[in-house]
Amino acid sequence: MTARADFTDEEWKQILEGPPSAGLIVITADRGGSIRESFSMAKAYTEARKQHGESELLDELTAAKPEMDHTRYKTPEELKQACLGHIRDAVALLKSKATAEELDEYKKFILGLAERVAEARKEGFMGLSGERVSDAEKEAIGEISGAFG
Repeated sequence: MTARADFTDEEWKQILEGPPSAGLIVITADRGGSIRESFSMAKAYTEARKQHGESELLDELTAAKPEMDHTRYKTPEELKQACLGHIRDAVALLKSKATAEELDEYKKFILGLAERVAEARKEGFMGLSGERVSDAEKEAIGEISGAFG
């Protein structure tokens, strides 16, 4: 079992930045609704333990305050690329220190959070196209998944 103690402070910060980075990518993919989507990100943390089995690493991740990169980016594309970099860095770090099962749980948590954020703005409202998740949000989730390597 991998735990917080297995990481330096800087490494742990990298691990913590992955999930909120994914949420931010989805929030900025399709304009509007960021308050509801932000709340859905927080709810994903709260419910994570119920959905993903037993993992000390995920327990500690979801119990910690999410880390956000507070850099001010000039464009949404610049922000997205930085966030994808945070996800890639966290996954690479976990590949070197965590078990394959823990890495898989981390990826599932990130994707689950991204999907929840994408659906948040449209809860109870299917939109004109009848879709709960926009094409831009689906593309963003695909890019997040691609960052896993």
